[in-house]
Amino acid sequence: MRRFRIFYLIGIMLLFLALTMLISALWSIADNGSDMLAFLKSILLTLGVGLFLIWFFTPSRGKELSIVENFTLVALAWLIAGIFSALPYYFYGLFEGSFIDAYFEAVSGITTTGATLITDVEELPRGLLLWRAFTQWLGGMGIIVLFLAILPKFGFRSMTMFKAEIPGPVAERVVPRVVETARRLWIIYVAFTAAQTILLLLCGLGFYDSLAHALTTMPTGGFSTYNASVAAFNNPMAEIVIIFFMLFAGINFVLYFRLFRGDFKVFKNPELRFYLVVISVGIILVALNTLEVAGGNIFLALRQSAFQVVSITTTTGYATANFDAWPHFSRLLLLLLMFLGACGGSTGGSMKQARWMLMIKYSFRELYRMVHPSAISSVKLGDQHVGEDVLRPVMGFGIIYFMLTAMAALILTLMDVDVTTSFSAVAATIGNVGPGLGGVGPTHTYQVIPSMGRLLLTVMMIVGRLEIYTVLVIFLPESRRIWSRLYKGNK
Repeated sequence: MRRFRIFYLIGIMLLFLALTMLISALWSIADNGSDMLAFLKSILLTLGVGLFLIWFFTPSRGKELSIVENFTLVALAWLIAGIFSALPYYFYGLFEGSFIDAYFEAVSGITTTGATLITDVEELPRGLLLWRAFTQWLGGMGIIVLFLAILPKFGFRSMTMFKAEIPGPVAERVVPRVVETARRLWIIYVAFTAAQTILLLLCGLGFYDSLAHALTTMPTGGFSTYNASVAAFNNPMAEIVIIFFMLFAGINFVLYFRLFRGDFKVFKNPELRFYLVVISVGIILVALNTLEVAGGNIFLALRQSAFQVVSITTTTGYATANFDAWPHFSRLLLLLLMFLGACGGSTGGSMKQARWMLMIKYSFRELYRMVHPSAISSVKLGDQHVGEDVLRPVMGFGIIYFMLTAMAALILTLMDVDVTTSFSAVAATIGNVGPGLGGVGPTHTYQVIPSMGRLLLTVMMIVGRLEIYTVLVIFLPESRRIWSRLYKGNK
């Protein structure tokens, strides 16, 4: 009963999720918060379902999963993690009994999107806000990658799982063993989070705010504990710290490992250079375009431009200014940056800089072949030749990404949502960015989107975080046969 092992592993995941809820619950108890009962119910239900799945499907735990089953496990793990992560919101009564809204908020957290339906986060107890931040931190490096790092003996050790969850066109190993790779990536991730927490403390922020914002910066999530986001601090030094850590979070984490090993050739990495050039040019263009908005103060214009450009490009979604009120050029440029995203192998979302580089180079190669049909030409990324086995899925990814964006935006317009809000909401959710333009701008929530539209955007968030293919695999004939056999109970 190999296919049942999927549910055994999901049971293990739910036990771990219940344990992470306990951290926020302890903070709630220390605060004597009004969310204590909500956490108790959530932990007991998550723990109970997890134990049941482990007990019921224990006979299948030693079986190996096929490639399709590995992809199915990853997709199901994220869908189910969203359901149980929503329980604290639901039991607290945050959305007046709407589980769809609670699920939207939870999925926005674990996919590090940062889109929210909460109109006043400052009214919420700190335990619930910490859980909101913690879900982003767990989802940043990846739930399955975390299990590969700490729970390999339970069967989370597949390279297929690793590739299915790590963002980017190529999932690189830093060491030969995938378990050790996952462990070292998480160590770097934890170290950056701790470093940012300390630096924010030195900038004058309290421990709670420092921790909560570090937990949502490194995963490029963007959930804040304040309605005005980072602007509420009115602290230029804290903004600079957050800018740099957003920038760090958008870089391929494999490069950090190599840099710590003394490999300074990482600075010649073509994707890293492209990423830094895009951000630098974006900052300059937006600063010049918003100079009048900043009252002619070039330093203020650069500071606001740098924060918003880095935040949007890395898909973090923090804000220190209402960029939806900026000139049309800056608004459109930020919208386009939502489609670029950060580097592959980072915690950022969207299409990734490496894919854009490959698509551009591929297009120029095809143009060259039209003029020189007999010429032999290849696509290179730096000194590396990129084979057709990489180019084909990259081009396919781009086509499907834009098709899904267009289709979802059209569906939202059928729900009487205006074009600007519809398109930017889809771009911001499938790209895991968070704030968009119009009705979902940085000073608004997603309350303007109808209930069924929120459900659609929830799906977009998961599809975007798992980079489309991982989710679409479960609709292939091979996956349908798995569920058909499971339904019929055949062995």
